[in-house]
Amino acid sequence: MKSSPLPLLFTLFFTGLVGCQSTTTADTNQNVSAQLQQKALESSLSYDIVESLTVEVGPRLAGSEKDLIAVQWAENKLNSLGFDKVYKEAVKVPVWQRGEAKASIVSPFAQPLVITALGGSVGTPEEGINAPIVRFESLEALKLAEPSQVSGKIVFIDHITPRFKTGKGYGITVGGRSRGAIAAAEKGALAIVIRSIGTDHDRMAHTGMMRYQEGVEKIPAAAMSNPDADLIALMLKRDPNVILHLKLTPKNLGYATSYNVIAEVTGSSKPDEIVLIGAHLDSWDEGTGAIDDGAGVAIVTTAGHLISQLPQRPARTVRVVLYAAEELGLIGGKSYAKAHQHELDKHYIAAESDFGAGYIYQLDFNVADSAFAAIQAHTASMQANGVAMGNNQASGGPDVSMLPNHGVPVASLRQDGTDYFDYHHTPNDTLDKIDPKALAQNAAAYAQFAYLMAQSEIELRPLTSKAK
Repeated sequence: MKSSPLPLLFTLFFTGLVGCQSTTTADTNQNVSAQLQQKALESSLSYDIVESLTVEVGPRLAGSEKDLIAVQWAENKLNSLGFDKVYKEAVKVPVWQRGEAKASIVSPFAQPLVITALGGSVGTPEEGINAPIVRFESLEALKLAEPSQVSGKIVFIDHITPRFKTGKGYGITVGGRSRGAIAAAEKGALAIVIRSIGTDHDRMAHTGMMRYQEGVEKIPAAAMSNPDADLIALMLKRDPNVILHLKLTPKNLGYATSYNVIAEVTGSSKPDEIVLIGAHLDSWDEGTGAIDDGAGVAIVTTAGHLISQLPQRPARTVRVVLYAAEELGLIGGKSYAKAHQHELDKHYIAAESDFGAGYIYQLDFNVADSAFAAIQAHTASMQANGVAMGNNQASGGPDVSMLPNHGVPVASLRQDGTDYFDYHHTPNDTLDKIDPKALAQNAAAYAQFAYLMAQSEIELRPLTSKAK
């Protein structure tokens, strides 16, 4: 499917609206916002974009051959959609290959397990590792353990991720994935296998980035499916001496060049001031990267395109940034902040879509307290799209989360993440998980937000230190 061109009636509406001397600027902004909402909800463009990305590129792990194919895809797509300027900026990224991951219970009840290597993990010896499992309910419990409990064993962190609309359960358990290998290695563990950081009951393992620490031995790290974690817990109730065989063959292959891909709709009267809306282009290699973060790519690209089609451009420049290597540690976001440090004082506000395609239900800001009430009133038209006014404690999203430290205001368009962690970082992250209507509502919200911010005359700085 292809998005239909902007209807003549839409164009005539704007032409008449801009030319009407009796219409106030505030009324004009609210009416344009309403029209952007209507156009986005009627358009199939956002779904067409994510379909194109998942079908024509698919999984696109940063540093891989598919990553560069995705960069070229993004350049071509953005150019085809009529942005005023499309360019890319080089980003140095680590290259990691997943290899194979196999695990099985050797005794007392021999059974195969479903596992996956965590991003950045080293491999096991060629013959694998056979060792007893030692279970901990959380990373914190592991840290409190005596080394004698852990030494020579495979650590199993069995921390269940709770389900929340906000997705806050991820923050409760993800430390076991990111820092568990360090804590286990410090106590002499041979390897670590965690319960997947996910809310599903599918027999699929969730991958994700883990970390090592200089001076601490690097041990293999993997995640198992939630049903397999349940299985091991039940085995340990029957026999405390459960032996696991683990074999991983990932490789770290140095560094490669990827790119942040950027597109702009040039502002009409304040072109040097920037409203940034972003998403990340890379994905893990298990699924096709549909919800994480093909949906975000589609949402912000569609929003920028719809604004580019207005008869009169907004005052500020709307910049769409498709970040590189978010999954490997916000590398594209950090690179952008460094490369653009000379103009961060010209960034009016930034927001990122990186939480799937669930309906947006709330708009949060992180702006000066003195500006909060005014900016909420300025965005009131978004309530007709189901977006309630929220709080002043936004982080903005992963790749823009470092910008508040540079004085840049941010906003978070909160999506319903009730089922997001059912699919996140798994082979199940595929196009069929996206509801086209919800995706269109997201595109509408981002188009409204970006336009209203580009037109705002409210001073959003100085920031309070609310970003987290």
